[in-house]
Amino acid sequence: MSSLEAVLITLAVLALLGVIFEEVTHVNKAKVTLFFGTLSWILLFLASGSEEETASISKGLSESIAEIAGLWLFLVAAMTFVAYLNKKGMIENLIYLIMPKQVNERKLLFLTGLFCFIFSSLADNITATLVSCSLILSLDLELKKRLQFITLVVFAVNSGGVSLITGDVTTLMIFLADKVEILTLLTLAVPASLTVFVLAIFLSRGLTGTVTLHSTKTEIRPVDAVISGLFLLTILCTIASNALFSVPPVLTFLFGLSIMFLVSRFMSDDNDLDPILEYIRVIEFETLLFFLGILLLVGMLKEIHALDSFVAIYDVMPPLYANYLMGIFSAVIDNVPLTAALLKAGIEMSPGEWMGLTYAVGVGGSLLIIGSAAGIVAMSKIEGLTFGRYMRYLAHLLAAYTLGYAGVYMLGRFIN
Repeated sequence: MSSLEAVLITLAVLALLGVIFEEVTHVNKAKVTLFFGTLSWILLFLASGSEEETASISKGLSESIAEIAGLWLFLVAAMTFVAYLNKKGMIENLIYLIMPKQVNERKLLFLTGLFCFIFSSLADNITATLVSCSLILSLDLELKKRLQFITLVVFAVNSGGVSLITGDVTTLMIFLADKVEILTLLTLAVPASLTVFVLAIFLSRGLTGTVTLHSTKTEIRPVDAVISGLFLLTILCTIASNALFSVPPVLTFLFGLSIMFLVSRFMSDDNDLDPILEYIRVIEFETLLFFLGILLLVGMLKEIHALDSFVAIYDVMPPLYANYLMGIFSAVIDNVPLTAALLKAGIEMSPGEWMGLTYAVGVGGSLLIIGSAAGIVAMSKIEGLTFGRYMRYLAHLLAAYTLGYAGVYMLGRFIN
């Protein structure tokens, strides 16, 4: 290993530590990864010894930028839709539409899990977690019961995202790498939803009371209802057009976004007080910058061939067990860099085995409260939710994760 490679690998490790210990350093992980990601590529260019080597580095950077651009544009389109619907109260209205006015705690737990699973597959898991936290905080629950609810929320939003490319970034990354087909991914919803139900049974012990939901419905304008329908139609068209005509999902979603802008222009005033284009500015750019930094770092590691040793676990055990362990690792190591590294390493697996990895890295982060964006958001919103208190449910979470992975394995065998 050359001194340059040692320096670059050290930078990648420092970036990963910055992500893991964000709560300790109080430095946003997007800033850390973007700094180390760009610095590593600059050092590669500065250390280049020939024109041929510079051209090779430039080609590698261009490939990484192209992958990042596709991911970014898709997420910008999807997150703009969600930001608009959330601001207009459509999501909150949906909750109070499907939830009964008065319900016992056990039934509400199951309904919350179902809502989180479905909603997080359509929107991002951060938005789903925020909405669910608001619902839980509106209930007069004691701390233990509140923790039972939020534990299911974290697991359910992560489980819901694995079967649709709109629901989880790692699912989108694996799909864009042509490892799984979009219709094949949809089948993951079966084992993923069953394990949410099983976990709800585990967590429902002691829930015997009754709660009353206080509705805070907002007025729905015709334009908001149309854009809600347009969002669902865009998702359906994305799946259908890719399955039938191989149209890239990013293209369909950008087309849907353009129609959203036109609908807003002709169905509402779209005035300076609430212009539709402003919703692009309120999406979570910190999340997008984090992905940018991480993918730059992983692209650099591929450029210096440092990922070969990273995936050595696949040389010593079958993908069935290796993928399961990767899911557990994703509770400690952020699943985005983990997935990016595995994709860049050139691992050869069957479609069924890639499905297993998709489920593992998508749901495995639920095992620890710091293992997923949903967990971090929940910890910041729910008072009393700590790392240790969440760990009390580790056995339940691990059992549900293992059961779900086993279901995906059986499904994968059928697909193969």
